[in-house]
Amino acid sequence: MGNSLNVAVLGATGAVGQEFVRLFEQRKWPINELRLLASERSVGKRQAFAGRNLCVELAAPEAFAGIDVAFFSAGASRSREFAPEAVVRGATVIDNSSAFRMDPAVPLVVPEINFDAIQPGTKLVANPNCTAIVLLMAVAPLRALGKIERIVMSSYQSASGAGALAMDELVEQSKVILAGGKAEPVQFPHQCAFNVFSHNTPIDETGYNEEERKVIAESRKILGDPDLKINVTCVRVPVLRAHSESITVEFSGPAPSVESVRKALSGAPGVKVIDDRATNTFPMPVVASGQDDVFVGRIRQDLSNPNAVCLFASGDQLLKGAALNAVQIGERMLGLS
Repeated sequence: MGNSLNVAVLGATGAVGQEFVRLFEQRKWPINELRLLASERSVGKRQAFAGRNLCVELAAPEAFAGIDVAFFSAGASRSREFAPEAVVRGATVIDNSSAFRMDPAVPLVVPEINFDAIQPGTKLVANPNCTAIVLLMAVAPLRALGKIERIVMSSYQSASGAGALAMDELVEQSKVILAGGKAEPVQFPHQCAFNVFSHNTPIDETGYNEEERKVIAESRKILGDPDLKINVTCVRVPVLRAHSESITVEFSGPAPSVESVRKALSGAPGVKVIDDRATNTFPMPVVASGQDDVFVGRIRQDLSNPNAVCLFASGDQLLKGAALNAVQIGERMLGLS
């Protein structure tokens, strides 16, 4: 490939922003200019890319002039502020925030599942919630085995979902507690080391938190099934990166066999089956961290329901759950893959 693309990353100094830059180099994107954009406090920081030492610039409307594709990971308010500015200057925007996910005019895409939601001329694409991506990578391939009636999922979400500072907090709290000290939460509302707690998003009047609501709504949109019954419980666990999920999939009739489920998942792009009962080896965050695939295992019939099967999945929140999914969207839109 020749050098041809002008690319921008908004939120370049964050955990996901840094993964964007690493992925462009790893996947040999044909980049002419890479513009790293962030808030004032990060301007002037340096970041290595393909043998170059790039300087972080201030995020401003004019920074998107001449950009072909822009990847956003700076929060919903910044996306709402800058996405229209980037689009009007000719850029295609792939946004990692929640700003546009439920906008009916904006496709919400996991490439392996619903890339056809992107129409010719689309200039703004939403990247889904990380927990929803891991869930759907495990569930979507099972639609070929029968109509899915209901999904029940509990998450085990890593610190990486809250960003680089949250990951640092988990490491530092662990050191403090092991030295006999007391943890002082800053990024999280509760101690994250040696603890689990309800996902740190606001709880609504129904008792569900915002993360759970996102997974429910986004899953329905991505699968094109607005009436899908889905129940979600999202929890933070003391893991640095890679989210894990316990999933029960209920079908409208008798559940498919374990072997047919294993076969469907083994043939699904972006999914890797780890399901070794003999050695009790199944998906784990330490295995999924740094990997592109979503790992799925613990495949078994639900003993309480003849119409249901159970799974356990683990996927890197910063990769398939965020940056990699967005980069894959860009690659397909630009004809790079």
